[in-house]
Amino acid sequence: MEVDLHTGRFDEVEAEALAVLSFEGAPDAAVDAATAGWLKELYDSGEFSGKAQETALLHRPAGLRAKRLLVVGGGKADEFTPAEMRQAAAIAARTLQSKRVPRIAFAPGADHAAAEFASAAVEGAILGVFEPDRYKTESKKDDKPVEAFSLVGGAGLRDAVEQARIVAEAQNFTRELASEPANRLAPADLANRARETAAACGLECEVLDRDRMRQLGMGALLGVAQGSAQPPALIVLRYAPVLRYSPDQSSSADHLALVGKGVTFDTGGISIKPSAGMEKMKYDMCGGAAVLGAMRAIARLKPAIRVTAVIPAVENMPGPNAQRPGDIVTTLAGKTVEVLNTDAEGRLILIDAITYAIQLGCTHLLDAATLTASIAVALGHHRVGAFSNNDQFLAKVLASAERQGEKMWRLPMDAEFKEQLKSPCADLANIGGRWGGSITAAWFLREFTADKPWVHLDIAGTAYLDDAKPWMAKGPTGVTVRTLVDLASNWG
Repeated sequence: MEVDLHTGRFDEVEAEALAVLSFEGAPDAAVDAATAGWLKELYDSGEFSGKAQETALLHRPAGLRAKRLLVVGGGKADEFTPAEMRQAAAIAARTLQSKRVPRIAFAPGADHAAAEFASAAVEGAILGVFEPDRYKTESKKDDKPVEAFSLVGGAGLRDAVEQARIVAEAQNFTRELASEPANRLAPADLANRARETAAACGLECEVLDRDRMRQLGMGALLGVAQGSAQPPALIVLRYAPVLRYSPDQSSSADHLALVGKGVTFDTGGISIKPSAGMEKMKYDMCGGAAVLGAMRAIARLKPAIRVTAVIPAVENMPGPNAQRPGDIVTTLAGKTVEVLNTDAEGRLILIDAITYAIQLGCTHLLDAATLTASIAVALGHHRVGAFSNNDQFLAKVLASAERQGEKMWRLPMDAEFKEQLKSPCADLANIGGRWGGSITAAWFLREFTADKPWVHLDIAGTAYLDDAKPWMAKGPTGVTVRTLVDLASNWG
């Protein structure tokens, strides 16, 4: 989708459709004046009240050059944030796309002319028009996606618009990857997509194969992969900033690792899952997809911190060589793990990836993973679960999430939960029992961080939508992409 900035007045925009905001309590005065009182009539009749997610469409609006005017409710004006702006712009874009309008403009209004609102509007529009329908054929013949989006605002917003475009397109790239079925995206295919991304964006890419992982001693990762006919891959992407030295510039010794779970399909292995809903297990690589999408944006935005992505990609299958409950594996860190449940596989591949990131010299570790169903029990489908061993690092991550409108919540890591991982046969068991499952999973990961500052984001409850929303299609959400990019961009 083309994205540009219109620096004139909203009533001078020539577009197939112009979308504007109006809030609870009273119609937007400028829009009402431009439409000769049409908006006030809507308020007076009760047809439109300005509540969030409401819309009203006027064809051939008097006083405007646009062929259609879409008014989007913003809710309470004093509670309107960039997150609400992102949602409102997405609703506008999805509403007009459903009416087969190819070129649209969006006017945030004078009260929301700041860069953070402009960025959110652009992101919302790009995210809103995404549909996971790549493999549809007959039903797509009459589709008419939005081809162009123009933001109405000041000339000083050009950088914000461009940066927002880069980030939103990276998030949609993540959603596209996560939408791929397992027969079209095996670990080797994900590795190829990483190579293509690296070549297009100027990143270094290395892919470790099974033999190399065996030489290094990645027994936990290889144990998960051994039941599948699809070979595993450990994807490593490296971004290094180009420093432009000046007297007031100092280079940081910090090196951020982004680790993403890349299980391209998860049957549960020998501890097989119920068949109902198993098709969603193609989404078990959403963490890896988010990290890959974030690196795509980071490479283009060029932050000042060094960033390395490590994505362990496997398929968890119950084949004749599959890992069994009771097996004991030796990890890259040298610790042994008793595998009590082969469906707790994500943590096994992540620990070898985390250890490898430490061996590469990373000083700060962040992992994103669809790790536990327990996180959805605790937080529903509204917040990402956040865990950490370092308050300062977690504060940075949560500040980035707040700026980007990605809701997260810190969960405790009391020492009592670690006790649940004891095994009589090995250093650790890979599960800790029924209670506090997301916390014991986080504790399992923590045991392999070597006390480096570490944050774990459990996205199992937020990585995909079971039902379409007015602002987003059913399917993968691309959650954490914006937070990861913001974290790197504002490391400071």
